[in-house]
This record gives sequence, C-alpha cells and structure tokens, in this order.
Amino acid sequence: MKYIGSMILCLSICLLFSAGSIHADEEIDARMALYKKTSAITDIPWEYLAAIDQYERQVHDDPKEGRVTAIEADPMFWTGSAGEMPSTFFPEGWGSDGDGDQKVQLDNDEDVLYSIGTYLKSYGTTSDDIKIALWNYYKRDLTVQTIMNTARVFKKFQTVNLTNRDFPLPLQANYSYRSTWGDARGFGGRRIHEGTDIFANYGVPLKSTTYGVVEMKGWNKFGGWRIGIRDIYNIYHYYAHLHSFSEDIKVGDIVQPGDVIGSVGASGYGPPGTSGKFPPHLHYGMYQDNGKNEWSFDPYPFLRKWERMTKN
Repeated sequence: MKYIGSMILCLSICLLFSAGSIHADEEIDARMALYKKTSAITDIPWEYLAAIDQYERQVHDDPKEGRVTAIEADPMFWTGSAGEMPSTFFPEGWGSDGDGDQKVQLDNDEDVLYSIGTYLKSYGTTSDDIKIALWNYYKRDLTVQTIMNTARVFKKFQTVNLTNRDFPLPLQANYSYRSTWGDARGFGGRRIHEGTDIFANYGVPLKSTTYGVVEMKGWNKFGGWRIGIRDIYNIYHYYAHLHSFSEDIKVGDIVQPGDVIGSVGASGYGPPGTSGKFPPHLHYGMYQDNGKNEWSFDPYPFLRKWERMTKN
C-alpha cells in the first residue's frame, strides 16, 4: 500500500508539472500571436512590442487575471487626462480599439498593445524612431536601452521563450563556492559583498549564464577586469576579477547561455593592471532593476539551480 501511495503521489506531481508546462507553452503561443497580429496592423516589428511587454513584466506584477500581457498604460497616455474617461472624450489620448469591439479598455490586451503600437508608429518605424518614442514614453535612459536590447535578443532568436541557463564555469573545472553575498568587505571603505565568489584556477573559461546583451566591459578598481550582461528579465549579471576577455567580445554583443566571455583571474583592488591581491576567482553578482532603482540580490540559489540544470 505504501508503494502504491508513493506511485500515486509521484504520478500526481508529474501530471502537475506537465500541466504547468503546457499552460506556460500556451501562454507563450498566445503572446507571440498577439505581438505578431499587432505588428501586422501597426507596422511596428513584433520584437519591440514583445520587449516592451517583457520590461513591464519586471516592473509590475505578473499579468492580471484574464490577460497575457503586463503593460499598464498610464491614464494620461490613454486618455490625455488624469482620469480614465473614454478616448472619444479626449482625442489627444492614445487609447484605441484594437479588437474591433467598439470599446477602448485599459484591461484589454489587444487594445493596450494596439495603442502602444500606434503611438510608436507616430514617430516612425525605424529603430531610431522607436528609440525616441520610448524615451518620450518612459523618460529613462536605462529603460530605453534595456527595451531596445531585449528587442534585439528576441529578433535574433525569434521567440520570447528563452529559458535555458548555464553555469558560468565548466563543470569539469576544479572550482568551489559557497554563499558569500552580504559578507563584510573593507577595500574602499566598509561595504557588503554583492555577489558569490567561485574559486578556480587562472584561465578557466567563463560563460554567459543567460540570454542578454553585453552592457559593460573594462576596468573597475574594485572588480578589476569585469564584464556586465543585462538579460531579458532586466537583471544585470556582473562578472569580476577576470584574467582576460574573449578576443571577440564587445559591448553591444548578444550572448546566449554557454558563450565564452572571458577567463578566471585575480584582477582588481587598485589601478588598471592590479592583480594577485587575492586567490583567483570569479565574483558573480546579480542586480535587479525595477524601472526606478537597481539593487543587488543573492545569486547563490540561482547558481546552484543552473549548476543542476547544466549537469542534466
């Protein structure tokens, strides 16, 4: 009986995860269909609409019940006033009927996405035109840069379903790490450690853990030779104390899990070229941006998860 009970429990868990996976796939399909439909009627490439929605998913909560997109249009944008009156009362507003039901609704995915697309098209349909439109909408440089880069990633891979991940070091390398986020650090003044240190030998290859765009590359007196990648979830992945960069890696490059970006070193804690003040290791940090501020959070649980994923 105990064996049968265990089998039933196992089967139930498998069915639960399978149902969750099917639901997630259906949502991805629904989102892609909506992006491409809106693109066809607004002439705005689908990847920009998808990137805006992706950004809003990180700034706001998950889509509200009954919706598959997370864009929350500001009432001033929607109606041209601080209220939420129908757009026919305020012709200067951008709220528009996207599904042909003769209604203009803030909680209707097609209406919202069509309105955003119409707004972008008013500036033009080139990359530069869309960039200007985004700045006038969000009025924040990092937000505009993030959306533009996410659009490039979506265009390259032709999907928003980019969930693969990789561990930053080869699993066959001799490495060790533990949770060090929040530990005290003294160089440059009292501060906390904003990452996880993965100790390994000089020259061990370092890989991108995620899909994203190289946002920063160069020297930092704390991190030495370092490189930063911002992913499609608006998370900045910080690799520090490198020995070297991959020869062809540069700011603006699109990367995916497994791409080699550099190698383990012991650089930092001084002017350019300083090295050897500590054992060779990778400092791996993660920073979340919410549209207003950016903060560090503990990467250790994610590293453990990606390590398991890579083994499988």
